[in-house]
Formats: sequence, C-alpha cells, structure tokens
Amino acid sequence: MNDRLKSFLDICKRAVIPISAGCLGLIAIVIGWVWVAVLLACVVALGLYDAFQSHWTITRNYPVAGRIRWLGYKLRPYLHSYIVEDDLGGTPFSLAARRLVHARAEGMTDTQPFGTERNTDEDTYHWVGHSIAPAKNPEKSPRVTVGSDQCKQPYSASVLNISAMSFGALSANAVRALNLGARKGGFYHDTGEGGLSPYHLEHGGDIVWELGSGYFGARDKDGNFDPAKFAETAQRDEVKMTEIKLSQGAKPGHGGLLPAAKVTEEIARIRQVPAHQDCLSPRGHSAFSTPIEMLEFAAQMRELSGGKPVGLKLCIGQPHEPFAIMKAILKTGIHPDFIVVDGGEGGTGAAPLELSDWVGMPLSEGLILMRNALVGAGVKSQIRLAASGKVYSGMGLARSMAQGADWCNAARAFMFSVGCIQAQRCHMGNCPTGVTSQDPARQRGLVPEVQGERAARFHEKTVDALMEITASAGFEHPSALEPHHLIHRNGPEKALPMDQVHSFLPKGALLDAPDDTIYADFWRAAQAESFRPAIDLARARAS
Repeated sequence: MNDRLKSFLDICKRAVIPISAGCLGLIAIVIGWVWVAVLLACVVALGLYDAFQSHWTITRNYPVAGRIRWLGYKLRPYLHSYIVEDDLGGTPFSLAARRLVHARAEGMTDTQPFGTERNTDEDTYHWVGHSIAPAKNPEKSPRVTVGSDQCKQPYSASVLNISAMSFGALSANAVRALNLGARKGGFYHDTGEGGLSPYHLEHGGDIVWELGSGYFGARDKDGNFDPAKFAETAQRDEVKMTEIKLSQGAKPGHGGLLPAAKVTEEIARIRQVPAHQDCLSPRGHSAFSTPIEMLEFAAQMRELSGGKPVGLKLCIGQPHEPFAIMKAILKTGIHPDFIVVDGGEGGTGAAPLELSDWVGMPLSEGLILMRNALVGAGVKSQIRLAASGKVYSGMGLARSMAQGADWCNAARAFMFSVGCIQAQRCHMGNCPTGVTSQDPARQRGLVPEVQGERAARFHEKTVDALMEITASAGFEHPSALEPHHLIHRNGPEKALPMDQVHSFLPKGALLDAPDDTIYADFWRAAQAESFRPAIDLARARAS
C-alpha cells in the first residue's frame, strides 16, 4: 500500500468520530436529546440481540451493520429493474416488451426511431421474409372459425385472446377489466381453472370456461365432475367454448394448492369448495385416465354444453403422448375442436422453481410437435391449434402462426395492459397495482372502466402490427404464413428458413410412412388405450 493511500485512510479514521459526533449533535438539535437517547437505546438493544442470536451468522458477527445486507437484497430487484437493466435484457419480460405493451394500451406511439437495438447477428434472431408485392387490402380484424363437424355452435375467435388466469390468482377488478376489454375488442377471455366468477360475467365479454383437475364450478362434494352443474354453466350465452386443462407451462404435471388462508368465502363459493380449507388441484384428472377416455369426456362436455366447441390445453412433455391422442382420435372418430399448446416459458402466480425453469417443452418446439401430430395424422382440418406462452407482439403472433398456430393466447401481456409492472409479488398478496391482490385497498388503484379500455387498445394495436407483417409478406390473412416465411439465424454467418431448422410433416405422413419421419419411435410407442409407451423407448432409441 503506498504512502498516499495510507495517509488518506488515517484521515478517514480520524474523521469518523468527529463526523459521527457532528451528525449526532445535529439530530439532537432537530429532535431533542431524549429522542436521541431512545434511538441509541434501540440500536444497542438490537445490537445485543444480533450478537447473541444463533440463526444468522452475518448479524451475529456484525450486529446491526449486517442488516444493511438484507436491505440491499430487498432493494436490489427495484434498483436493477429501474437503473441497471437494459432495454432488451430483462426477464421474464424485457423493459422493451413491457414498454411496448404499455404504450399500445395507453394509445401512445409505439414506433422505433433510429433503427433496431437488437443484434441481428445473434443466434436467437429471426425475421419474416417480406414480398416485393405486398398485400393491398389485408383483413382489419382477422378471425378463425373454431368447430369440427361434430360441433353444433362454432365460434369465430380473434387471432389474439386472453389466456387462462383464474379469479383468486387475479383480483376481481383485474378480471372485470379484462372482460370489459374482451367485450370492447371482440376477443375471448379464458377463465382459468378457478371457475366462472360473477366478475367474468359483468361486462358480457366472450368466455372460454377452463376445467382443470379440480373441476371447480362443476364438481360434487367429493371433488368429482358433476355433469348437471357443468351443463348449467356451460350453456350460458356468455360461454362460447369449454376447455380441458391437462397441464400448464409454468408447472406441468404439478396440479396446485390454494392455501386455506386464501380460500375466502367468496372464492369457496365460486369454486364450490369448503371455505378456509386447503383447495387442491390434483396432478391428474379423475374423470379419465387414457386417451380414449379423455376424448369421450370431451365429447360429453360438448354434448352437455349444447354442442359448443370443446378443446384441450396442455404443455407438451413426452413426445409420444400427443401421438397417443392422435391414435385415440383416429380410433374413436371423436374430434376435439381445438388444442391449445402452452409453452414451458409460461407463467403463473407461483410455481416450484425447478418446474418453471426445467420442465415442459418451450412453445416453439411444443407447437411444432403438436402441429406435426395433427397434420401427420391427417386431422388438422377438423382441429384448430392455438399457441400460448410469452406472446406480446405482432411478431410473436406471426412467428407462432407461421409454425402452425391458428391463433394465440396471452396472459402476462394482458396483465401489463391493465397495469401490471412485473413487480413479481403475485404470490405474496401485496401486488402494488392490485392486479393479483385480493386486498380491497390495493384493488382500488385498478379502475376496470379505465383499464378495460387499455386492454382493448393493446389488442387492437397488436393485431394491427400482425397484419402489417402479414401484408408485407404478401398475404391478406395470417393463416397464409408458412414455416419457410420465417427465417432463423444459425450463427453469425448462416440463416435458414424455419422448415430447414425444424421438420414439418406433410399431410398424412404418420399414416402413410411413419418410419420415414423423425417421430418413428414415438409413433410406435403411442397407443390409444394408454398414455404409457407401448414399447421400451430407451431400448428402441438406443438401437
């Protein structure tokens, strides 16, 4: 250590006592010596407690001062989000993504000056190939007709809708705002598995009623599916489609537990469960256990609803299972009207970290696999395919639709549109914007009549952005987008059309020549009578 530095440190040491004394004197002048004495006594008591407690090593070795570290941890997420984080690097959603949603929801400009900030040489970069002859009159509000030849009441869906979020996970005011936005914008609102609440019905927006393994809103006292209760709700005019939730991207195969403290009288009434007791969503369904039984249950739901479309929602896991569903469709002739693929990057109010990070196929791969299952089995013409997982922009819609989706659902993006700031306190009950809190005081900040307009504007402007992309590619409807229109960079010196990055099967390939596809082993392993593999996959693939 050089002499200058030593001198500086000596000066600092000598200055500590007079500076501290000066500060203490100033405080005394302002608030009085009595209060200074009380303050010092509290600090001394806290220091003694820290020195003799045995739970935390830092404060035991550094009484009082060690607590500054805890303060740093509490402030770190906020300081990082507002000061350190760059526009594109934030997670789960970047600042640029959140800012785009907020700008569109508020009706502000969403244009980008001075060119893209993205690194176009990165491996993750992709783009849509535009045409020299763009479409002159693209559709303003593209729709998708949902309903197989077994459906009596087809539904015309928007290409962007609100993904499944339950009342209880969301506040009453958030549900009100989203449903008002759905009515104003002409898109649907998925209830999530928490049941159809009065707040979903207040504004008359189109509803997709999701039924999970807890059968909330359609269960008997033992938690089993109750056909009569289901029929009573499913036949309501507001309910346009029903959906069987098999799994979700944030916690696939996990089920869920709403703790007793959160099961209020109101939530218990809506879910038809006992109040102030743990509310369990089992890992799997009790109404079926095989692919054939699942389709028979779907057909029963369609019949009980008066012939409305019925669909399946799942995060793709083991690849042979979607093929098992296809074999059951071929064997029974029962067609679900739609399938929603939820990406492993999907979110929830709270999920086990390992499941959220490492279990479940990401949206792009899961969507392509399900598309190949439907097309390869020759049933895609009857069954619509939807994508859900971190969709928030026109490009996200275009990417998913080029990979096989007929429409997309978004959850967190619509949360942003009604005020969410990604505080990530959904599971704590103290959401600062009232989006996920059941606290009336916090919900007060969210005014449904204002935020509903924002949700509708976000939807409108995002669909407009999709149609700008679609028109630039030369098409009037986004259903015309194909995998080869999407170019993906594979390193700084190479880029390939998506159909050369992933395999996209031609119609009937799994029926005509399954052994010629990359799914040969998984197709052999699939069986209509069970979700378990029919062959030893480890041995088959090792050979």
